[in-house]
Amino acid sequence: MMAAVEPSVIDPTLRDQLDIVIPTIRNLDFLEMWRPFFENYHLIIVQDGDPTKVIKVPEGFDYELYNRNDINRILGPKASCISFKDSACRCFGFMVSKKKYIYTIDDDCFVAKDPSGNDINALEQHIKNLLSPSTPFFYNTLYDPYREGADFVRGYPFSMREGAPTAVSHGLWLNIPDYDAPTQLVKPSERNKRYVDAVMTIPKGSLFPMCGMNLGFNKDLIGPAMYFGLMGDGQPIGRYDDMWAGWCVKVICDHLGLGVKTGLPYIWHSKASNPFVNLKKEYKGIFWQEEIIPFFQQVVLPKEALTVEQCYLELSKQVKEKLSTIDPYFTKLSEAMVTWIEAWGELNAPDKAGADMGPSKVGKKLAAASA
Repeated sequence: MMAAVEPSVIDPTLRDQLDIVIPTIRNLDFLEMWRPFFENYHLIIVQDGDPTKVIKVPEGFDYELYNRNDINRILGPKASCISFKDSACRCFGFMVSKKKYIYTIDDDCFVAKDPSGNDINALEQHIKNLLSPSTPFFYNTLYDPYREGADFVRGYPFSMREGAPTAVSHGLWLNIPDYDAPTQLVKPSERNKRYVDAVMTIPKGSLFPMCGMNLGFNKDLIGPAMYFGLMGDGQPIGRYDDMWAGWCVKVICDHLGLGVKTGLPYIWHSKASNPFVNLKKEYKGIFWQEEIIPFFQQVVLPKEALTVEQCYLELSKQVKEKLSTIDPYFTKLSEAMVTWIEAWGELNAPDKAGADMGPSKVGKKLAAASA
């Protein structure tokens, strides 16, 4: 395991407005490396798999941990919309968070270094991305014009320079790239060593393959669309959870005039998953995506759909109407999309509170030692 970075003073930007969501099936030793960057934030840990297994969290972190028993207790029958034995369960953490911003990371991701050898504060860069506008309607060839040292290039319309609110910040990875199983099999030794110092807005009308292992978003702007679908145990498909969410999110962002950024920050993805196991999970999706993607490219949401929830429910109807011919799974998925929105509304109602809503385990940040 890579050595932990030296502690440093981190400006706790958005400390009271951002939660870090981590899905896991193992002890969270990886948090030691992230301590200088995460220790001032609240963590929401979603334990997948066996709820009786004890997940160890390093001391000193402020966190709440939810397992499957908690999900069933809190959501009741609506818990059916939350995947089991798949990292898609992370979206339950999005649902129970009370913060405006969410950052989610996988437990096999570590602190990367920039070309100068400095540790990359991924969370800080995501916050910068989310707090600055996007440019989805007109592409700026100097990438993100709001970054220090950049601006709008000659010919960029002045009427568009205010940009659009940024809903999503999609980060990348050094070392193990996020490849599908066939690409893993033909390039087993390939590693991403390229650090590209750029952030760009994905243009309106363009879809993208969203990866959930290094992702930030504004819950107030796009939260209800961040549903990672039905994957894993009992489902015919896996490893398309973040892809599905990304396609839904992008269509809705385009409709509502919101922006999606990709590029910086990088994290260090430490290990490749088994390509043969991945192929078993992905093989139907590899075929299905050739019809799913054209569906999303052609989706038109009605002008009456003015909220994310309204857009998502309309999208669920179109999924049922147009994708169920591929496989009955999409009928089930469309119904789960509706259940998700219902559960989201219930848990995020202003007056929602009570003892039955809490996690099974909590941890508190250690108080600073007195002089």
